[in-house]
Amino acid sequence: MPADDPAPTRRLPRAQRREQILAAATEVLSRNGFAATSLDDLAAGAGVSRMILYRHFESKQDLCHAVLDRATERLLAATEVEVGTASVQALVSWAAAEPAAFRVLFQHAAHQPEYAAQAQRLRAAMVAEVQAGLAGQDPWTRWAARLATTTCLEAITAWLDVGAPDPDLVADRITAVIESIVA
Repeated sequence: MPADDPAPTRRLPRAQRREQILAAATEVLSRNGFAATSLDDLAAGAGVSRMILYRHFESKQDLCHAVLDRATERLLAATEVEVGTASVQALVSWAAAEPAAFRVLFQHAAHQPEYAAQAQRLRAAMVAEVQAGLAGQDPWTRWAARLATTTCLEAITAWLDVGAPDPDLVADRITAVIESIVA
């Protein structure tokens, strides 16, 4: 084969290609957000054609929902711990390992009408879990659960924004702030 001929494309098994597309789409969406990302951007990011995207997903919206589902599943798998210090550490560790997925879930999805409900359900589940750990139904307990969850997510976002230094230290600092909220 002459040197200027393109290398033949290797065909991936369907599940592997789908995972490749989802991983690439997560990265692209985390940089640009949902509205500013076109289907062509998503295809280019995955190194595939639009036709290949359509073989796996019916539309851009279908692909974006699949990205959110994948990120949620990975988050839940990584944070299967009891609410408390361990859950903050698990969330920080997951965000450090998958910053694009964290940003897609907690920054971009919430600001897009077609994806906001999915993001809100995840956040509400997190708040409910924290509230259950606090064992109360009064307004102050509900407030503390919401504020603790919001504080944790916003602190991790800010930490990612500055380059994610020292994950152990940031988890300790976030935990200290949350403990003061609960107190």
